[in-house]
Amino acid sequence: MASESGAPVEAAGMGPAVGLMLDLLDKGGPAIWAILGLSVVALALILWKLWALFAVGAWHRRAVEAAVLRWQAGDHAGGLAAARAGRGACAALVAVAMQGLAGGAADREQAAAETARVAKRILGDAQTGLRGLELIATIAPLLGLFGTVLGMISAFQALETAGASAEASALAGGIWEALLTTAAGMAVAIPVSAALTWYESVIDRLRLDMEDLAGRVFNASGAVETAPIGVAAQAGHAVDAAE
Repeated sequence: MASESGAPVEAAGMGPAVGLMLDLLDKGGPAIWAILGLSVVALALILWKLWALFAVGAWHRRAVEAAVLRWQAGDHAGGLAAARAGRGACAALVAVAMQGLAGGAADREQAAAETARVAKRILGDAQTGLRGLELIATIAPLLGLFGTVLGMISAFQALETAGASAEASALAGGIWEALLTTAAGMAVAIPVSAALTWYESVIDRLRLDMEDLAGRVFNASGAVETAPIGVAAQAGHAVDAAE
């Protein structure tokens, strides 16, 4: 995609920016094309994960807070109805806990087990896709470094072939072309790592919210001895161990 003088050739009807990008991709070799593919997958995962967390209700604690307050005030029927009408993972978990406790003291242990099961499933669903982002953040810089090493090998082979007639500008050109893949790998890994860290913090907050809300529901029912203290945290650790 470059002319004999080394200047990028503009793609027909695409403008100089696209021509420059294609020229850089051509100079970077197979490694930079692999990194480009990873960037597309990473962008898709980031957008999908954002939608998935919104769909699971990671930011909908306020909607279920009123239901828990009604339950704590003794209005169990109203609290259960409000939880069922709420959106998100916290509302679903609270509804399960309230429904289990509605049967009386005999069902408290079973309600705790069911609440823990639902919490584990919700947290497992929330963590789906994080391993993919973690993998991309790890291998993108490695692919970039691999491409740079291959490019440096080619540059020094050309220098050896040229012998005494080798020009410094030619060597410098080969080196900066080789470094393109390292820069590309880091450009992909940095935003992916940032997105991964943010998503993990959102899921940690969801885990804490679920633990707090479920604990308050059980404690308000006088089931302190059987309340699933740390139920969401335990479910999260179980999911992490399974992965």
